[in-house]
Amino acid sequence: MELAVIKTGGKQYVVSPGALVTIEKLGRGAATQDIKKGDTITFDEVLMTDNGTLSLGTPTLAGKTVTGTVYSVGRAKKIEVVKYKAKSRYLKRRGHRQPEIRVKIDSIA
Repeated sequence: MELAVIKTGGKQYVVSPGALVTIEKLGRGAATQDIKKGDTITFDEVLMTDNGTLSLGTPTLAGKTVTGTVYSVGRAKKIEVVKYKAKSRYLKRRGHRQPEIRVKIDSIA
């Protein structure tokens, strides 16, 4: 079985061809990428591959890429942020939904 460890959004993911991976929105601020369903994404930061022989990067593998197709673009489940101070009648509630992208891994090259 072919495996790879990729790094994106400050997190590491173990991926294999055909797997669905949920990652955070790509880019930050003005560099945010406008991604739609069906787009192809290439991950250049490959930390490890295993296709019968194990290859470890220091920290990344030169020339290795993982490609995938965007399966869906949306937002994660809502979390509620509560600030509360006892005995002072202070209560603040806020909700947050993190943007996320589901990617179907096509190939490890």
